[in-house]
Amino acid sequence: MRFLRSFVAPLLLLAAGAAQAASSWGFDDAKLTVSAKKAAAGAKEKDVRQFNDKTTLATPVVFESSDSLKLLLTAKENGKGKRPHQAFLVLREPTSGLEAPFPLTVKDNGKATVEIKHSDLPVQLAIATSPLKASLVLASFGSAEGFKKDLFDVEIKRDPTSAPIAYEKPLRYGKQKEIHHIFRGDPKSPPKIVSLVFVLAVLATLPVLFLSWLALGANLSHLPKALGAAPVAHGLFFGSIVAMEGVFFMYYSSWNLFQTLPVIGVVGTAAFLSGTKALGEVQSRRLAGER
Repeated sequence: MRFLRSFVAPLLLLAAGAAQAASSWGFDDAKLTVSAKKAAAGAKEKDVRQFNDKTTLATPVVFESSDSLKLLLTAKENGKGKRPHQAFLVLREPTSGLEAPFPLTVKDNGKATVEIKHSDLPVQLAIATSPLKASLVLASFGSAEGFKKDLFDVEIKRDPTSAPIAYEKPLRYGKQKEIHHIFRGDPKSPPKIVSLVFVLAVLATLPVLFLSWLALGANLSHLPKALGAAPVAHGLFFGSIVAMEGVFFMYYSSWNLFQTLPVIGVVGTAAFLSGTKALGEVQSRRLAGER
């Protein structure tokens, strides 16, 4: 009895392992059809092949530009129709190894279908000169062994009258060529002759200004009274005007904008405060009737 019991447990484990090893995915009732895209109603397919997971197609399937390739099959696990978690028809270019997977639409009973048009092929496969390898992939969760097998070859044929397919190199991030950038030079002052012309034009307006004051009746006799009433305000106001002209000259000759703006802020503030006081003094004399 002890001898028999010692064999029971190993036999059970061996049987369970054999059952798991025998569990695998496959398919049956596969039907491959190749038909023209604009075929007339009731017209026969150009090519019809039938096979299962134990066989492969001996001759390549011709796939022209106007064709549509359709595969129907029943996915099975241990001989029973079932929906796998993964179901793909993979087309592979044998020389480069590039692959393009096409997922199958699968129902709960295992009925699966996939349709591939010539326009669905990637450029690398559409311009292939050697036949493509078509393999089927079926797999799911659990202990069942997945299925992957080359089933048939696909010979790509293009319409010679159609425009050739142009391969566009994909954008890839990486090291680029060195860029040599030439920055724009610093702005230069205009020629001296031009500057002198404008300086003389400005200076020529001073006599015109003085003559206009005399023609309008400027009264210089009020200058001592104005300076006596508000000497700081009048002096600072006149000085700020001259200083502002000096700031503009320095900006034109040597200063940059960041050097000029703070000085303009200080001089402008002084001109505003002193001008308010100085012009208020002038207004008081005019209200008193002094001209």
